[in-house]
Amino acid sequence: MKTKITTLLGALALTATAAAQTWIWYPGDYEIWLGNQMNNRRTERGAFFPPFWKTDSHYVVVEFSKKLDLSQSEEIFIAAEGKYNVKLDGKLQFGMPETFLLPAGKHSLNIKVWNQATPPAIYVKGKTVNTDSSWKVTYEDKEWIDESGKASDTSATVYMDAGCWNFDGATQKPSEFSLNREPMQAVSRKAVKDGELIDFGKETFGYITVKNLSGKGQVNIYYGESPEEALDTEYCETLDKLLVEPGQVTDLAVKETTPLTGEYVMGNSKAFRYVYLTKDADVQIGEVAMQYEYLPEEYRGSFRCNDEEINRIWDIGAYTMHLTTREFFIDGIKRDRWVWSGDAIQSYLMNYYLFFDSETVKRTIWLLRGKDPVTSHSNTIMDYTFYWFLSVYDYYMYTGDKHFVTQLYPRMQTMMDYVLGRTNANGMVEGMTGDWVFVDWADGYLDKKGELSFEQVLFCKSLETMALCAGLVDDEAGKSKYTGLASALRAKLEPAFWNEAKQALVHNRVQGRQSDAVTRYANMFSVFFNYLNPEKQQTIKNSVLLNDSILKITTPYMRFYELEALCALGEQEAVMGEMKAYWGGMLREGATSFWEKYNPEETGTQHLAMYGRPYGKSLCHAWGASPVYLLGKYCLGVRPVKEGYKEFAVTPVLGGLKWMEGSVPTPNGNIRVYMDKKTIRVKADEGKGYLTFTCKRKPKASAGEVEQTGKDTYRLWIDTREEVTVKY
Repeated sequence: MKTKITTLLGALALTATAAAQTWIWYPGDYEIWLGNQMNNRRTERGAFFPPFWKTDSHYVVVEFSKKLDLSQSEEIFIAAEGKYNVKLDGKLQFGMPETFLLPAGKHSLNIKVWNQATPPAIYVKGKTVNTDSSWKVTYEDKEWIDESGKASDTSATVYMDAGCWNFDGATQKPSEFSLNREPMQAVSRKAVKDGELIDFGKETFGYITVKNLSGKGQVNIYYGESPEEALDTEYCETLDKLLVEPGQVTDLAVKETTPLTGEYVMGNSKAFRYVYLTKDADVQIGEVAMQYEYLPEEYRGSFRCNDEEINRIWDIGAYTMHLTTREFFIDGIKRDRWVWSGDAIQSYLMNYYLFFDSETVKRTIWLLRGKDPVTSHSNTIMDYTFYWFLSVYDYYMYTGDKHFVTQLYPRMQTMMDYVLGRTNANGMVEGMTGDWVFVDWADGYLDKKGELSFEQVLFCKSLETMALCAGLVDDEAGKSKYTGLASALRAKLEPAFWNEAKQALVHNRVQGRQSDAVTRYANMFSVFFNYLNPEKQQTIKNSVLLNDSILKITTPYMRFYELEALCALGEQEAVMGEMKAYWGGMLREGATSFWEKYNPEETGTQHLAMYGRPYGKSLCHAWGASPVYLLGKYCLGVRPVKEGYKEFAVTPVLGGLKWMEGSVPTPNGNIRVYMDKKTIRVKADEGKGYLTFTCKRKPKASAGEVEQTGKDTYRLWIDTREEVTVKY
């Protein structure tokens, strides 16, 4: 029986250790193991398709330890995933005891577990002694015994705080986790050519189910995000084939035979809206339905306004995020179903404005980092390594979870060591053997040679992130090192890439010479990183961001950052128009979730093609959901100023709307904002901060004193749990 997590995980942010007892493991190990299970479910037309980057594994022997000080004796219950022994004060106990009596007094309890197949994990329950994240774990205890029989000390051993999630019952084994399922019916079923086309009404994900399957012969199931894909039996991206025989059915892709009962459920989940089913004449089939597979999430964020198209864009963005939020934040549900760092950082940011599911963020960051030694960039992509660094400090700012940064910091150091070992004589990065320099999918030539300005900007921000995280964990030497490296690189950016004639950062430099190309990437990142002075930022807005002669961006992936840069420059009204044109354009093409790429100049089935394949494009891709983030951060205007929303900023901008309202989740509550052309209302469940806004006449507030900070610019300090109203 698979373990199911039925509690709404969004409400469990940062509470994994709140239970009296829970299963624990070596931090990062369960996450890597679970990620391997998920990443290796990908198939292409029935063929197994594993990831093409380095795959790490869990430590097979882990020691769990706890220092005890008991006022009275206590019996504990022990469960483990693996073969284990128990030591009390250094003395091995007999067998693998399920219960164990701990005597009163001070003691050291050690439990060592070996498990080759799944991560070693333990669950201990007693009156006061219970497993939680306060237990210490190590994969290498460095213990040895000399010829006299004396055991060595363990001063060289590195202990970590235990990892855990919310497996809080003895039978709720981590290795048996599965996502939730819910039955769903098709909305239509009609005969087409030699089979039947079944429509489930919208993009979805799960297991096809067939009732009353009988007879003898073959059944073919062709999946499609569009009817064209499902009906194209030669080129659809995913399919299944079944062999039906009296009393049994065999999945021909994996050669698994199952006894036939009333309902047959496919063994592998797929993404689809449509299913085209063909069969041999001697096979009988009843109802075809599905089991929808999902991670239970609570929609804590919200957005509504007077523009119904914008409301629908937010709703479809939220649904896209839910479909791609699984055991981890994945890219798309049809094709890859993998964890990619560039996709994931955007999912984290959207998540902070929708679910605020901190546990899935942590699992994904652990998985993407993997284990030492580092032998390649994250997902083999240089820019994706930099996004990984940036995501760690983002997580800290939104959640205030310093403990996670402390646990992860040693692996941040070794990852940065790898990057620094691949810099050139200028202290810059450029593609080397084995590197994939991605940047973006572009409808035009994108030179990847030499020193790309975009990569240097990301590298510089990564070094700054390392310095900030070093400060959090009190690594003063590291802080000084990374600050120095970041400052040195930052000082080189403008001299190397700014072109006065073009009024922009050029795309790259080859052998010390600037290219003639200007692209949007480095320029827009330099805006919201504040790497250029305000005058040059405004110059870039006109010379690059609003310049149609510059290579256009056709992926929601980079539209995310392009529109963020425009918002940072105060162009919310222009962004609202772009949102309606771009994401609204997908809706007008019939999208029920947002796509991996959208080029408004394409028509018909051109919208389905990518990677040289007629249906290679993902029509449900996480990076397509960016309006959720943009509307929350730059229209409602809510963001953390200090870690975990101890201090916040609310800077609402209507952007051409008549009114808007919404809620942004925080670690322990929400910040609710309403704005129309005469009124602003803010209610914060935690923290304190400034409401900043512009208006033409002197405003009045229901609480606090409004300060004027500039021409038509005002701010109000909010330090109350009551709703504050401003009339202007």
